[in-house]
Amino acid sequence: MLRIGVVLSIIVIAAGLTVSFIHHPEYLSHFTYQNLTNAHYPFPDTFAGVIHSLANRQGRGIIVLGLTLLILTPVMRVAVSVFAFVYEKDPAMVAVTSFVLIALVGSFFLGKAGG
Repeated sequence: MLRIGVVLSIIVIAAGLTVSFIHHPEYLSHFTYQNLTNAHYPFPDTFAGVIHSLANRQGRGIIVLGLTLLILTPVMRVAVSVFAFVYEKDPAMVAVTSFVLIALVGSFFLGKAGG
């Protein structure tokens, strides 16, 4: 699962980079780090922003989607582990992996609440 998630996210990020370079060939020659990080080229930082960027076929939205897949890959691995331990009837490991899953999911919400 981890390997598939990482490969899938790399493919999505590469597709986003390709779309960005097709729509903005100046990125390859005249673009600096300062220009890329200024307010005129904002990367979407909310789910609504990612959806809007994807609907407009913007490369940066595709890149953020790929990064989101990369971040969610280990979370999904832990979630699948919970179900695997339930199937194996191992209550101690169900409790431990459930705690880890709650901590992972909670960290996303606490991180957003903090700023």
